[in-house]
Amino acid sequence: MAHTSLIKKDRHGSAFAPTPGRVRYAPRWLGVSAGVAGLAALSLVRGGRQAATALGAAGLVSAAYATLYEPSHPRLERIDLRFASLPTALDGLRIGQLSDLHLGHRFAAENTRWAVAQMVAEAPDILALTGDLVSYHRNIADLPGLLAPLRAPLGIYAVAGNHDHWEGLPEMIAALRPLGVEFLMNTQRRLHWRGAELTVAGVDDVWEGEVDLAAALKGTPADGFTVLLCHVPDMADEAATHGVNLQLSGHTHGGHMRLPWMGSFALPRHGWRYPVGLDYVGDTQVYVSRGLGGIPLRLGCPPEATIITLRRG
Repeated sequence: MAHTSLIKKDRHGSAFAPTPGRVRYAPRWLGVSAGVAGLAALSLVRGGRQAATALGAAGLVSAAYATLYEPSHPRLERIDLRFASLPTALDGLRIGQLSDLHLGHRFAAENTRWAVAQMVAEAPDILALTGDLVSYHRNIADLPGLLAPLRAPLGIYAVAGNHDHWEGLPEMIAALRPLGVEFLMNTQRRLHWRGAELTVAGVDDVWEGEVDLAAALKGTPADGFTVLLCHVPDMADEAATHGVNLQLSGHTHGGHMRLPWMGSFALPRHGWRYPVGLDYVGDTQVYVSRGLGGIPLRLGCPPEATIITLRRG
């Protein structure tokens, strides 16, 4: 199933051009860019060489920050999520999320090493890898060495992203199996922690795979707690109708550039409704990671690794 309907505005107020395709660009960003270009041209005409020098310096600084500094300085996000239906025994359970490593792009390997070190230090109870681990087939061979230190008492679970399908998902699964990484392809695992049960389910990628959410959630207790791993955020609309409590996703990189009022600069298909961070679909919460890699262009949207703590209340 694919959520491809066009929308004018998401719940964060970001509007998108109503054009089909893989990526939507926010008109506000395009309009502001055109306005800045016009002002720059006017300043050059009126200000001459001095204005040209100042504008050039400002442009170089901005470009360096967005392409060199921010993409190479990931952040560890610690987030408490509250659920009224969370079993008391699960209060305090911690999930580590790594998403969109995109090995092969600049800074991706370094960011991944940093993120793995954070997960080792934080020692979450569950680790979730939410897709797009590589950008190029050749980098599948790098995954075992980079991810080998990861440990989690309740398991390490992964789902596929569109790039994983494009670059060689069977080889990726085989490469990570010796590390104890289990890909949840339209299936689930029932876990027990402090005497309580929770379900971790996963679905194949919406863009390139064969999604079967019903199969992934089959037999899930109606009064249980369910975490769904899905690479694309927009699956949350469907997940909410199946009683999923929490969905963890990536895919969007937050839009690469995101500023107040401007919203996200560019969002991929299946990531148009819920672009970044925490959102709600009825009683379902969806958290969308900004990811660790991708094209090295970031502004107001730094790479991240995430520790999510479940809380009752």
